[in-house]
Amino acid sequence: MFLTEITLPVTHLKPDWWRLPLWGSATDCPHQDNTEPATPGHPLAQPNTPDIVFVTWRRQAARCPYSAEMESSNEERKEGRLTLLLALATLIASFGSSFQYGYNVAVVNSPSEFMKQFYNDTYSDRTGELIDTFALTLLWSVTVSMFPFGGFIGSLLVGPLVNNLGRKGTLLFNNIFSIVPAIFMGCSRIAKAFELIIISRFLVGICAGVSSNVVPMYLGELASKNLRGALGVVPQLFITIGILVAQLFGLRNVLANEEGWPILLALTAVPAVLQVLLLPFFPESPRYLLIQKKNEEAARNALRRVRGWDDVDEEVEEIRREDEAERAAGFISVWKLFRLKSLRWQLISIITLMAGQQLSGVNAIYYYADQIYLSAGVEATDVQYVTAGTGAVNVFMTLCTVSVPGS
Repeated sequence: MFLTEITLPVTHLKPDWWRLPLWGSATDCPHQDNTEPATPGHPLAQPNTPDIVFVTWRRQAARCPYSAEMESSNEERKEGRLTLLLALATLIASFGSSFQYGYNVAVVNSPSEFMKQFYNDTYSDRTGELIDTFALTLLWSVTVSMFPFGGFIGSLLVGPLVNNLGRKGTLLFNNIFSIVPAIFMGCSRIAKAFELIIISRFLVGICAGVSSNVVPMYLGELASKNLRGALGVVPQLFITIGILVAQLFGLRNVLANEEGWPILLALTAVPAVLQVLLLPFFPESPRYLLIQKKNEEAARNALRRVRGWDDVDEEVEEIRREDEAERAAGFISVWKLFRLKSLRWQLISIITLMAGQQLSGVNAIYYYADQIYLSAGVEATDVQYVTAGTGAVNVFMTLCTVSVPGS
C-alpha cells in the first residue's frame, strides 16, 4: 500500500464542492460514496474561488474489495472450472472406451480353462483327435497375444482417424471394433468356432489401441489448462476399474463357468453401446473444429458449452497461436526428435517411465494371474479372490493419484 499525490484541474464547481472523494482506506473505492470535507485553507474552501483551480490531494493506492472480487471471478473464469457437461463427457468417453481396454485385458484370465476345453472339444468334433498340450498352449498364447497386437495396429490408425473423423467421431467409429467382436465371442460356443474368439481378440485390441490414444486427446482438448492434468488421470482410472470388474465377473459363481464364459466375453459391448447412444450429445473437440474443419463458429459454440460462459475469444486466439507455432516448427520425425538437444532429457524421461511400466510384466500378470498364483502355492479355491484383490489394490492406488496432477 502506498500514497500518491494527484493534481487535477477542477471546473464548473458543484454546490457540494466542499466534498472531495477520497479512495484512501482499504474499504474506500469508486464503488462506494466515500467523501470528506476539504480541510481549512484548501483552495475550494475559500470564497471567491476562481472558475478553474488546481486541486491537489492524496490518494492511497489500496485494493478495492469490489474490484478484488471481480478480478477473482475473472481469474476463475480464465482458468476454467469443471462444468457438469465436461464431467459427463469425461465419464462417457472414459467408461465407453478406457473401461473396455481394462476389461479386455483381464477378461480371459478366469475362464481360460473352460475356453481351452472348448478349443479342444471343437477340434475333436472336427478331426476326431484332441489337440496335444504344446499346440493347445500355443493356440491359447495366440488368443491372448492377439489383443496387444491389435492394440499396436490400432495405435497406428489414430492419426488418420482423428484428422478425418474428429476426436469424438473416432471414438464413436471405434465402437465397431468392440460391438462386432462382442457378438462374435458371444456366439462362438454356439457356432463351435474358436477362430471367432481369436479374431475378436484382435479386433478388441484395435479398439483398445485407438481409445488409449484418442480419449486423453479428446479430454485434453475439451478441458481448460488447469484441469487437463486431473482429467488425464480419469481414463487410467477407468482402465483399472475395467480390470477389476472383469475379475469380479470372472468369479466361478458368477460368469467364469461352463455356461457363462461366452457372456463374460460379450459384455464388452455394454459400454460401447452406451457410448454410441450418449456421446453424440456432447461437443466435438474445439481445436479440431477450428484447425481441421476451419469452422470457428462451431468451435466457439463447443467452448461455450464446456466452459459455461460466452466470452471465449481468448481461448480461440490461444488455439490459433498454438497451431501457428506448430506450423512454424514444421513436421518433426521420430529421428529428428531424438536429435533435438532441447528435448533430449524430456524424451529420455518419457521413454524410461513408459518402458518401466510396460516391461514390469504387469499385463502378463493380468493375462495369466490364476496360473501364476497357483504356481506360487495359492489354493485353487482361493486364487480367484487373490486375483480380484490385486485388481482392487490397482484401483485404490490409481484413485490416490487423481489428486496429484492438481496439487
